[in-house]
Amino acid sequence: MRREVQVGPTMARQDWGMLITLSLVWGGSFFFNGVAVRELPTFTIVVGRVLLAALVLLALMRVLKVRLPTDSRIWGAFLVMGLLNNVIPFSLIVWAQSSISSGQASILNATTPLFTVAVAHRLTTDEKMTEARLFGVVMGLAGVAVMMGKDAIQVSGDNILAQLACLVAAFSYACAGVFGRRFRGMKVSPASAATGQLIMSAFAMVPVMLVVDRPWTLPVPGVATVLSLAGLAVLSTALAYVLYFRILARAGATNLLLVTFLIPVGAILLGTAALGEVFSPEQAAGLALIGLGLAAIARNCKLPSLTTGHS
Repeated sequence: MRREVQVGPTMARQDWGMLITLSLVWGGSFFFNGVAVRELPTFTIVVGRVLLAALVLLALMRVLKVRLPTDSRIWGAFLVMGLLNNVIPFSLIVWAQSSISSGQASILNATTPLFTVAVAHRLTTDEKMTEARLFGVVMGLAGVAVMMGKDAIQVSGDNILAQLACLVAAFSYACAGVFGRRFRGMKVSPASAATGQLIMSAFAMVPVMLVVDRPWTLPVPGVATVLSLAGLAVLSTALAYVLYFRILARAGATNLLLVTFLIPVGAILLGTAALGEVFSPEQAAGLALIGLGLAAIARNCKLPSLTTGHS
């Protein structure tokens, strides 16, 4: 009798819907960063993002009558998650976008699933690397590269450190995706996990901002910068992390971080629909490769569950 090997959590139709929504709200962060970095330094942007997002989620939790946990062990996990998922990658990406374009940052961010496959294979028992999963993430990454065309990475000149910073940020996201699995076992709700890690991120970053950026000495930012910070906090952070932790609990780290492939897709589709941008052959080819990669991973994760869902 042939023994079937469980390769990881499955993706239901609801999970795919949340993943696509997450790609749209998270994809906007590259645009918002690009606007804000023109007037504000790195740590001020990061603190504004995580602090405002934490306040929004605290208000939401009050409305929903959801209480934060009181266990110090859980708050220690929130701190680690905040460092891996916010402090390190946000700071590195914002700093990098002072030297490289949003397009370059997004394609480097799309290496996250490759790192996640390796980290999850090493540190988990139910998200092991398979040939189909590896093929899927490689095809997805190739699709992003093709779609970016002439704006793809050029590893030369003064931008090399910024590009390396984005790769370190992608690795940090991968580690966060695997680390965050523990909140389900701790019986921590997605809203509590999102809020707790943002609170601890702000707690860690405020002293750094005060010492390094000295924000009281900065000129008053313009309306565009203020709106960009609001978009970063409310859409690309508060809403995004509620979706993030819900998908993580339901579908696992490897499936969750497929969102990094979809972020450039969402940017192109929104640009075509809302801004009248041209949908090029390179973009069409990239979308096809990304679709192939997602199909390979979805099949490896027993995609038939799309028709049944799970609770």
